[in-house]
Amino acid sequence: MANLFRITQLILPWISIVFYPRRSLIRYLPVAILAAMLVGGMCTLAAPYKWWRVEGGLRTKIFNDFSFIMGPFFIGTLWIFYFTFAQFKRYFITNLIFDGFFAFIFSAVLEKLNIFKLVTFKRTYIFFSFLSFSFIIYGFELLLNKRGQILSLKK
Repeated sequence: MANLFRITQLILPWISIVFYPRRSLIRYLPVAILAAMLVGGMCTLAAPYKWWRVEGGLRTKIFNDFSFIMGPFFIGTLWIFYFTFAQFKRYFITNLIFDGFFAFIFSAVLEKLNIFKLVTFKRTYIFFSFLSFSFIIYGFELLLNKRGQILSLKK
């Protein structure tokens, strides 16, 4: 059951990419990659610090992390930037809603499905980690935009 959920979690969000504008994909791909790297780093630190536990050992943990990062998190980042970038208030509120949903509702469902079990990490830590990542990646996208404007002025 858990593996079926992981596979679905990985594949289902990618179906929506068919509707994603190609230009926006090229534009927001770097920020989605950075976001995936930030969450990947957090997942890497989870094992030695015992933040959460995944039944089935390291292989299952890697598949678990990968299915979340490259599924809903990666694709969700692309869609959030597509609909909200350059409107910081909308971006911030959207991230509050999605990060809150994941931290307090979705993670509880994942625990009930035995996908993972929080050990020393609390749901509020998840929420504030993801929210801080949203500020980092927004700033990164602003830098990329500013750099792009400067480069286009030089031509």
